[in-house]
Amino acid sequence: MSGTSRNFGQWKVLLICPDPGLKAEMEALLAESLPFSPVMALDEYPTRAILEEILRGHGVSLCFVDVSSRDEWALALLSDLSLLDPKLPIVALHATNQPELILKTLRQGATEFLCAPLTGDQFCTVMERIASVHRARGGSEAKVVCFMPVKGASGASTLACNVAWRWRKLAQAKIVLADLDPLAGTVAFQAKVKQNYSFLDALSRAGELDEDVWKGLVSPKSGVDVLAAPEQPVHGIDGDTNPIGLIQFMRSTYGVVLIDSGGPFGPWNLSLARLCDELVLVTTNELPSLYAAQRALASLQAQRVEPSRIRLVINRFRKEIGLQKELVESALHLEVFHVVPNSHEEVQRAVVEGKPVPLNCPAGKGFLQVAEKLAGKSIEDGEPQGKAGGGALSGIFSLFGRK
Repeated sequence: MSGTSRNFGQWKVLLICPDPGLKAEMEALLAESLPFSPVMALDEYPTRAILEEILRGHGVSLCFVDVSSRDEWALALLSDLSLLDPKLPIVALHATNQPELILKTLRQGATEFLCAPLTGDQFCTVMERIASVHRARGGSEAKVVCFMPVKGASGASTLACNVAWRWRKLAQAKIVLADLDPLAGTVAFQAKVKQNYSFLDALSRAGELDEDVWKGLVSPKSGVDVLAAPEQPVHGIDGDTNPIGLIQFMRSTYGVVLIDSGGPFGPWNLSLARLCDELVLVTTNELPSLYAAQRALASLQAQRVEPSRIRLVINRFRKEIGLQKELVESALHLEVFHVVPNSHEEVQRAVVEGKPVPLNCPAGKGFLQVAEKLAGKSIEDGEPQGKAGGGALSGIFSLFGRK
């Protein structure tokens, strides 16, 4: 077998394969090509709870899944695996060559696939790609930051665009700004880029993305690659679509991945919230937005999004209305990451022109400071903080008290 002379490193392998014949073939390949890698083999598809326990307790670093025995169960398992450990390489094992099923598995989170009859050459080709990506990451893979509004018109897209442009100058990193909102994406409009394709085209080609294909999908703007949302709203994307493959490709290609998403509800948006390294939750200090923020935080917590990854940003802050920073923190039981002051005219002018908000206005300076914080840069100037108000506003706590 050609794989015997190749060193793919040592892995902790999880093999999930109800098909006895396919399992025997895989065990033989693993024994010969990965002789020093321990293998845990399961004859049945595990529940999510068992899967969580295995991933947490055994340090699995490579997974093979039989997707032909019961394809619906297998597709759900791929989705669970990719959400529980977004960095885990997952290889789908196909008993027959079915292009439609192969594409579905890649969309659900598989990073590679093998088709029977399994051969050493086929196995080694897949392992070479997996090992190459593993070496390239080397612990320094791209940071993924997702911007998510608690409700519409919170300014999350404007924040994402301005942070992207400022981050590019701060760190000189290769940056992509991906608008992954299938219903109301506005990044292409705000950046004033020509839109030929959208992230849906990238998803449909998840198994064949490379640098040449990718260059045709994105549009450059001020040193940032922009991946647009569809021009027309697309409903039903939550069904069987998983963003893991697309995000993994961007992680391996860029230094920084910034995602503009929809609200905090629905499988698609929750997948983005789980897959990112930092989730920038954007609200204003007006009461309806803060009520929406409380609902958003409750939903994210229920869906196992770690609170330590959430960065709460108060956008368009106006101290004469709504709650002050300290009251927001008390009401939501979450520290405010940053406060961006309101600069309505300057922001609207910049949006019309497709340019960054200028630094000589409060909002422009606030956007820069958010970028500096996310990039790990020091901030010379303090953020605007309103004084805690009393009177009528102090009675607002009852509206946001946690049950």
